[in-house]
Order: sequence, then structure tokens, then C-alpha cells
Amino acid sequence: MKNLLDNIHRPLLVSLTSLIVVSVCLILGLQFLSSEDPVDPELVNDHDPVNVFPDFTSIQSVAVKKQQFLDYLQDYIVAENTAIEALRKELESYADISNSGLTFSPRERRWVLSLAEAYRMELSQFASDQDIINELILRVDVIPVSLALAQAANESAWGTSRFALEGNNVFGQWCYKKGCGIVPAERRSGATHEVKSFTSVERSVQAYILNINSHPSYSYLREVRAVMRERQGRLDPMGLAYGLDRYSERGNNYVDEVRNLIIQNNLRLRDEG
Repeated sequence: MKNLLDNIHRPLLVSLTSLIVVSVCLILGLQFLSSEDPVDPELVNDHDPVNVFPDFTSIQSVAVKKQQFLDYLQDYIVAENTAIEALRKELESYADISNSGLTFSPRERRWVLSLAEAYRMELSQFASDQDIINELILRVDVIPVSLALAQAANESAWGTSRFALEGNNVFGQWCYKKGCGIVPAERRSGATHEVKSFTSVERSVQAYILNINSHPSYSYLREVRAVMRERQGRLDPMGLAYGLDRYSERGNNYVDEVRNLIIQNNLRLRDEG
């Protein structure tokens, strides 16, 4: 009888042990997947599905081409802005902690430092956690849909450029590592830049917004945006466009082009959604 009981209990024990091991692995896996540390979007695109950019060159009507391009790209911009708004809301709770004079817990400080790294901040330039939070508040914010659409239309010739069609690059972003993108046909002698290739339009949009929110060239835009937040709560794309004079070698002429695109195509109406 004892041997019979042992034979019954042993498989049951093994099954229970296996179930416990599997459960622990699942819990650890879920904890990893739900990590609270923010991630640089350009570091997680190795396994993205390849996105086929629509062929806007096949559309004969200019009006229809523009409408379809704007509708197509707007969804990506809104999605990224929504994610940034959620991140900013969480960041504001950390700002409340810092402003109250309390000290961050190790986990909280790790989250802040990880976010600062994702937004390409040189931490050695900041004397305190409060300074880091203040700079993050300037950086972690949305780009008006109208402004992003105007730049995309300008940089990609309404989605018909070679770089958009072959590399999902709708914002004309450069890179400097050989093979990182597409070599411009008219690249000047001695230049080494390429026009970056992206695995999807989503990654192009994410990289563009991160660039505006992190590069020193656009610090003025970020400061103006913060003032708009404090004074009116609503972002004015026409005013923010002045902070884009270093986005292109055309300087102030580029700013005028972007502003004119916003006006001529009634793009501010798309900010109301």
C-alpha cells in the first residue's frame, strides 16, 4: 500500500513543482515586460515589422494626395503624443515629490535617471535631482500635430521623396554612421551624412519628436513651449515654428515655409482633435 501511495504522490508532487516553476517564470517575465523604466524608442526597433510606405506618387490629384498624406500621418503623430502625455503626467507626479522637498526613493530616482538618459540629458551638467526634473519637464511634452504635419510635408514632398518611399523617413532626419541610411544623390563633397532609414513610419515619428525634445538646437522651442503651457495651456504651432530655424540650412526661410504650410492647409484644425 505504501508503494502504491508513493507512486501516486510522486507524479502529483512533480506536477505541482513544475506548476510552481512555470508560475514563477511567468511572474518574472511579466515584471520584466512591465518595467517602469522608460526606454529610448530608437533602441527597441530591432524586431519591428517592416512597414510599407504608401505610394503617394501614384495619386494624380494634388488635393487628394495632400489629404491622404495628412490623414495617414496624423494617426502616428497623435499616437506618439498620447504616449508622451501619459509619460508627462507620471513625470509631473515626480515633480510634485521633488517640489515638496522630499527625497526620491531608490526606485523613483532610478526611474528619473532612466528617463533623463532616454531624453539624452548630460547628467553631469545638473547639480541636483530637482534640476533634472525641471529640465525633463521642458523636454517631455508633445509637438502640435499641425507643426509635425507641416514639417513632414515639407521634408518628404508630401510623402513622395525617395527617403520616405525607401526609408520611411518623412522628416528628413540625418545620421552619420556609414550604412545607417540612404546616401543623398546631391551630397556635397566631403560630407559623410546619410538620410536615416527607419523600419516603420512609427519609428520615424518617434525619432523626430525625440529629436525636437532633446537636441540642443531646439532648446528655444522647448522654452517657448513651457511658457505657453504656463500662460495659456495651449500650444501655438505658429509661435513654436520660430524654434525650428536650425532644423534646416535654410534657417528663417525654412521657418516661413513651415508656417505657410500650416496656414495654407488649415493644419491648425487638426490640433483641435
